[in-house]
Amino acid sequence: MFRLASLLLVAMTALEVLDSAGVLNIGFVNWRPVLYMFLLWGIALAASQILARGEIGQQTLFLLPALLFTAAMVIFPTVFGIYIALTDWNLNAQSGHHFNGLDNLRTLLSDSYFWNALGNMVFYVLTVIAQYAIAFALALLLNADIRARKFFRIAFLMPFMLSPVAVSWMIGKSIMENRFGPAATFARYVGWENPAFFTSPWIARTSIIVMDSWVWIPFILTMLLAGLQALPTDLKEAAKVDGANRWQSFWEVTFPLMLPVSVTAIVLRIIFELKLADIVINVTAGGPGGATDTISSFIYREYRDRSNVGYATMVAEVYLVIIIVFVTLLLKAVSRFMQKMT
Repeated sequence: MFRLASLLLVAMTALEVLDSAGVLNIGFVNWRPVLYMFLLWGIALAASQILARGEIGQQTLFLLPALLFTAAMVIFPTVFGIYIALTDWNLNAQSGHHFNGLDNLRTLLSDSYFWNALGNMVFYVLTVIAQYAIAFALALLLNADIRARKFFRIAFLMPFMLSPVAVSWMIGKSIMENRFGPAATFARYVGWENPAFFTSPWIARTSIIVMDSWVWIPFILTMLLAGLQALPTDLKEAAKVDGANRWQSFWEVTFPLMLPVSVTAIVLRIIFELKLADIVINVTAGGPGGATDTISSFIYREYRDRSNVGYATMVAEVYLVIIIVFVTLLLKAVSRFMQKMT
């Protein structure tokens, strides 16, 4: 039963793909037949588990909704995206879409704007180390016995409560506006004759990462502060009794104990940084000349401005592969580093 349903699902999917590519003229209007066959395949899978494995099969059924949801919402869109990436599909074209093989990939490999956006992503990801250092310093400050500590904790968390879109308009479009913005006014006061935060490539990149860091440093700060509060106080007291100063106590005791929390915060922040798009889209739209573009904002502009669905999907699929490879290598490196430290 399950094998028959699987064959029918594969056959129906193949027919839909061939019909959409124009190889066959079956006359499918949409992809509903594949959806119905997928539902039939799920029913056959559930029935086969019960018939073949009995009570254990019934227990397995509790996992099937999650597995089928993952297949429907992750695997199928990814496979369908690969199909779109292999087509010449522009929404402005009257001819619709047609299969063009690896032409979109060849275009991507020679696209200077894509490589520029990828280089920008490397820069943005590397700034996570600076964000971590700032967050760690703030976490140590907020963990100390200072006045108005509760007030400062709330104040430093406020940027994380705001939407990046709101931040981009509040700071990028208002405070950093080059004519009447407070930041530009202050820059002219200290001697910058024509303050423009988004005309020079490097100044624009720095401005973007400053806004992004202002939003996300509180996220790292929260994790590090929680880790600091969970540290045993007797170790610090023992180091103090042994004659260690503040720097030695931090470097020899606090920092090594905080490594698991630190690594987790950095890895999560890198993953979030790889998705950076909203601030860039709202403030600079990738300008000047693509200098601030990220891969996500570049994909967005390909969809919105050029209606180039096929090429934008190819960029998205290639970027997905890059992220998977990069995160896999990053996690392996982190695992080896943690094994050496412990």
